[in-house]
This record gives sequence, structure tokens and C-alpha cells, in this order.
Amino acid sequence: MPRFQGIAADAWAQDKFIILRSTTSTENSGLFDHILPVFQDKTGIQVRVVAVGTGQTINNAANGDGDVLLVHAKTAEEKFVAAGHGVKRFDVMYNDFIIVGPENDPADVKGSTDSVEALTKIAKAEAPFASRGDDSGTHKVEMALWFAAGIDATAASGKWYRETGSGMGATLNMGTAMGAYVLTDRATWINFGNKGNHVIGVEGDARMFNQYGITLVNPVKHPHIKADLGQQFVDWVISAEGQATIADYKINGQQLFYPNAKASN
Repeated sequence: MPRFQGIAADAWAQDKFIILRSTTSTENSGLFDHILPVFQDKTGIQVRVVAVGTGQTINNAANGDGDVLLVHAKTAEEKFVAAGHGVKRFDVMYNDFIIVGPENDPADVKGSTDSVEALTKIAKAEAPFASRGDDSGTHKVEMALWFAAGIDATAASGKWYRETGSGMGATLNMGTAMGAYVLTDRATWINFGNKGNHVIGVEGDARMFNQYGITLVNPVKHPHIKADLGQQFVDWVISAEGQATIADYKINGQQLFYPNAKASN
């Protein structure tokens, strides 16, 4: 009997995990390597991250493929909840987007705080620009900025405008290799090891604010969802401890994410 109890306990422990559907930007930034061990040590719950672009991530979560959603496209997240796919969305943290480019700056955008003006210059110069082109949260922001500039960059696809169809890290790799400008979240850029001769060109534009949110997938619509374990993770992320753990994540003294759950929820 004790042996049976031990096997049952082991099996239960192995099943004590959740699937977190998230983005390549949070994965590439190294954030999860910092915060998830803290949560697992506290609760015994393992968090298995599946990171793809936000658009695909939200679609996968809507199909019940995952227990918790953590992405950065607030309008799409709110639609996800309104459609009954999620229980409730909470703001978690923010940082910002930046435009990086080659040090020789062929479009003359370095030092700008106006992303729309910078993209206009890039298009006019037909300077190489590497886009994720994957319907991710980052890609949605990029498309909104091109729209604000009155430019259909996709009309130049395959010429000066290159769509990678890849995550943030892979797109940065391609951008640095081809000497292209890239819109990226700041956290991934700070943690990115292959910067080459690329530097930050454009930053400080309010239009490049980058908000992240967390949502439990709705167990009413998807009964197989591990709602109790998933809710524990959501509660921890927006708790004082979880928020402090996020704030503590720094690289070379630079803070990558700024928690703001209490400020808005």
C-alpha cells in the first residue's frame, strides 16, 4: 500500500504543471528563466512555456491549447476575453519598443524620438528594414506605425522591406546580418547577444509603449484546462511577490520590465 501511494504521488507531481502560452519577446528576454523557478519553488507547479507570436498564441489559447495566456496586444486580449475564451485579463508589466539599426545609420534616424518620422525616412531612403511579419504583438505595433506614416511597407516586400515570419530573436539575427533596421522590444534587445554593429536609433516615443497582460483560459469553454493551477500562477504574477520578482530581473544593471499590475487592477 505505501508503494502504491508513492507511485500515485509521483504521478500527481508529474502532472502538476501548466502550459503558459506566451510570446517570443518574453522568452527571448530571459524573463521566464528568472521568474518561473521562484514560482515553482513556492508552489511546486511547473510552468511549461510555449512561445510564438502573439497572434498565433492567442489563436492557440482560444482553441484550449494552454492554461494561461501572457502576451502584449491588449486590444486582442480584451477581444479574447469578450469572446469567452478567457476569464479575466490583468495588466502585468510594461517596457517599450525601440528601432535599432546599423551604426552608419543610412536613413539618418539616430537620436529620434518620433517613430513615424523615422519610418518615413527609412522608406524614403529604401534602407533595409526587417519585419517579423508574423501577426505578433510587435508586428501589430509596427503595422500601426507604418499606417500612421501613411506608408504601405508591404508593397516593397522582398525589396528593401523584408518579412522574416520569425520570432524576435531570429528577426534580430537576420536584421543584423543584412544591415537592416528592426523594431524590437527593449528587453529582447538588451538580452540579445548578436548585436553586431547595430545600435538603438529611435526610442522614447509614447506610441511605442509595450504593455503585457495575463489571462486564465476559460475552463467553462475548455473543461480540460487546469484552472486551479493556472489561477495560482495568475495570482502570483500580479501579487506583490510576483511583481517584485519581475522588477528584479536586470541585465548589466538595466531593468527589462516594469511591473504595473497594482496600478491598473
